[in-house]
Amino acid sequence: MIRVSERKLPLDSDREDLIKSCAAALRVPPSEIVSLTLVRRSIDSRKKDDVHFVFTADVQLAGDEAAVLRRSRNPHVSEAPVYSYTMPENRRVSSLRPVIVGFGPAGIFAALTLARAGLRPLVLERGHDVETRTADVQRFFRTRVLDTESNVQFGEGGAGTFSDGKLTTGIKSDYCRKVFLEFYDHGAPEEILWSGTPHIGTDKLVTVIRNMREEIIALGGEVLFGAKLTDLILYNESVQGVRYTRNGAAFDFETDTVILAIGHSARDTVEMLRRRGITMMQKPFSVGARIEHPRELIDRAQYGSFAGHPALPAAVYKLACHGEHERGAYTFCMCPGGTVISAASEEGGVVTNGMSAFARDEENSNSAILVNVYPEEFPSDDPLAGFQLQRQLEQTAFRLGGGDYTAPCQLVGDFLADRPSKKLSFVRPSFTTGVVPSDIRRCLPKKVTDTMAQAIVLMDRKLKGFALPDAVLTAPESRSSSPVRIVRDEIMQSNMRGLYPCGEGAGYAGGIVSAAVDGIKCAHAVLADESEWNHRT
Repeated sequence: MIRVSERKLPLDSDREDLIKSCAAALRVPPSEIVSLTLVRRSIDSRKKDDVHFVFTADVQLAGDEAAVLRRSRNPHVSEAPVYSYTMPENRRVSSLRPVIVGFGPAGIFAALTLARAGLRPLVLERGHDVETRTADVQRFFRTRVLDTESNVQFGEGGAGTFSDGKLTTGIKSDYCRKVFLEFYDHGAPEEILWSGTPHIGTDKLVTVIRNMREEIIALGGEVLFGAKLTDLILYNESVQGVRYTRNGAAFDFETDTVILAIGHSARDTVEMLRRRGITMMQKPFSVGARIEHPRELIDRAQYGSFAGHPALPAAVYKLACHGEHERGAYTFCMCPGGTVISAASEEGGVVTNGMSAFARDEENSNSAILVNVYPEEFPSDDPLAGFQLQRQLEQTAFRLGGGDYTAPCQLVGDFLADRPSKKLSFVRPSFTTGVVPSDIRRCLPKKVTDTMAQAIVLMDRKLKGFALPDAVLTAPESRSSSPVRIVRDEIMQSNMRGLYPCGEGAGYAGGIVSAAVDGIKCAHAVLADESEWNHRT
């Protein structure tokens, strides 16, 4: 196979056009191309009068591919790399079943890996299965009665289930490809394998997660929903078992291996871990608000006169800047054609997040606009002081919104002028439990809002219309990452042997793909733990 990259084609092009372009790059007739596999398709919209696709494809030739490669002087032609994944050898000696706590991306991929290795993992998930959980979330949106164990944060699939199923990531790992292929094999759209901005969509992610769960169970694994970890059974600085509750009853389960894939919002679980002497530390996290614009405005800003072309998806953006303040601001988890959702997991707190269905065809596009908060700004040096700060922001927003999960919001024009909003304009906020015009500066740190205000103006220079006075800010966005890191060593274990902190909640990931990759890595460490530990000691 030969990889051909940087094929620039108009929006109306088709597969035959791509074959001809690849053939021209290889200096062979199109008839020589036996097969073509799309590797990547991105949109180049830097010049608004020339928006086009850029393709990378792997092609198979009928003739001598080696000879074609030898005579090619095109820098965009190379031998196609072959991806393969090999399951590590299972060197584990223990006959006890491993336990995985949490069934978000990290927990799912850890469980899938261990199940395929024949270890029959037991998964404890405090929330409900994805079907029941979806009904619980919709009920909260409709009634504003929160189920603290089954919500946007807790339940099968983790917090990413009610987002965008966004698969963009900044990490470099060979396992990223495996994550994409697993999602595709379990029902995700094929385009995640080649899209420049891959996403599954909340509506389709539900099916994918269910299919992965069913494979784990078919391989001998067990997934218990409504099962909340309440304690670790420890002896001689080693895991001996777990204690959990389910349906009002308490259970003990003997194990020497626990993968902690608890997500970034399981504050009560982290508090228990601290009481049990698990080493942890503060880490920076980000806070801010969701900003909503009309989807058509963002499309025009990104695509110019090509906006609305049937070949173009809803436009995305990713912005970052540093202003006069000592910190910068950036957009995060941008949801084109999406909804701003109420993402609380504790009573008496307002939390925002963004969500898109696969079609991305809602009226508005939204994104978090975030600013880093550092440990020196936490209320104390307690390892869990970041949780305290998050709660303060969320509870202040709850009171500001009226105490019923209505969120405070503010027009961008009012925010920049530092005046409370009294009424909204033509941009209709989509927040799922309602909004009230207010002053979001009252529920966010001053350094954060000062930086946000300057950033919005600077970002408008990069994306025309970003500072639209009628755009809506809804606050707070406070759960983009965990404010604590559960410390682990070079073989992925905490200071208690057999305990593997994993994923976003442990401070080692930031998004679906990176969490899934970390789940794979922790599972590999479990397969090697006996020999690796003996080698180390």
